[in-house]
Amino acid sequence: MSTDNPRIALVIGGGSGIGAALAVLYRARDIVTVVWDIDGESDINCDIARAEQIDDAVAQTTAQWGIPAWVTVTAGVGHAGLLSEATPEEWDRVMAVNARGPWLCMRAWARVMVEGGHAGSFVATSSISAHLVDRNMGIYCASKAALSMLVQVAASEWGPSGVRVNAIAPGVTMTPMLGRSPQGSPWLSGVADRTALGRLGQAEDIAQAIVSLHDMEWVTGQVLDCDGGLSLRSPIDAFAAAPRLGKDNSP
Repeated sequence: MSTDNPRIALVIGGGSGIGAALAVLYRARDIVTVVWDIDGESDINCDIARAEQIDDAVAQTTAQWGIPAWVTVTAGVGHAGLLSEATPEEWDRVMAVNARGPWLCMRAWARVMVEGGHAGSFVATSSISAHLVDRNMGIYCASKAALSMLVQVAASEWGPSGVRVNAIAPGVTMTPMLGRSPQGSPWLSGVADRTALGRLGQAEDIAQAIVSLHDMEWVTGQVLDCDGGLSLRSPIDAFAAAPRLGKDNSP
């Protein structure tokens, strides 16, 4: 049985994308890194939409490695579609993974940390879509907005026990969540053009920011945009100009 080790990092959703890049970064710094995921390479198979799997993964991690000092939740799912056309099942699936799942993970570890008197740091992966309107991603936007508020409330609740909670909010980032969108597509080229730093984000960019957030011992309850300046200009809108209702096109 392992004892608590302040050099343990847990990456939930570390089998691909941002989480995988974060795991690589930690391991390059000789930090013991534990990965939970349901896809890709992982140390523990865990579906964060299922509370019982999270409880089992916490018990296994604690027994085999100890209590992590840094817990990052990068697991998430995307969704595209108009609110008027989405189904309740789509809403439930996205919310279960993007908002409920991170809450369950953080809650489980917060209980272990607080009861054991261990300080810790959480970083959840939100999105600039939590505060930018995209008419084709309403459910996704809502799920990330919920997560950002959960982070702030959790920071207030657990702060007196020495547990910090922050979130990273990426912009458009080249990860599997983009699906089949080729890097040279007109939409992605337009996003790169609107980004102040002139390119799309890479998983490694977000990983570096996550490590920095964990290291900031006087920062909690913050949601850090990590988007290369994309959100400085205009919201991401897959439909370009929105239709308007007026005297010439009234319903």
